[in-house]
Amino acid sequence: MFEAGQRRLDTEQIVTMRSNDPDYPMKAYAVEIVEGITSHREEIDEIIATYAEGWTLERMPAVDLALLQIGTWEIIFNDEVPDKAAIDEAVSLARQFSTDDSPGFISGLLSRVLDVKPTLI
Repeated sequence: MFEAGQRRLDTEQIVTMRSNDPDYPMKAYAVEIVEGITSHREEIDEIIATYAEGWTLERMPAVDLALLQIGTWEIIFNDEVPDKAAIDEAVSLARQFSTDDSPGFISGLLSRVLDVKPTLI
């Protein structure tokens, strides 16, 4: 998701390009994530925008937005991943790849998504 946004490429192009990369082929679950987010993008972005108090999607660091999209998709649309695991993984990746404030922001927003999940599905 991050690469597609940064390179301004369609997600299908990224999946095709990365899936055919002999040195670093895209794993099946990564393809599932990208396809899942792509098919529910409007809903996912609306959820994020609704609960990201004081932040617009355009104002968020690109890494944070990608992690929030993945986490939101896993919480709302993927029953195979435990909700808390989705949040923990997004926070862990934010610690590695984003700003010092990002883990708390992502944890808070995804926790809020989890709290309102029954009203969203």
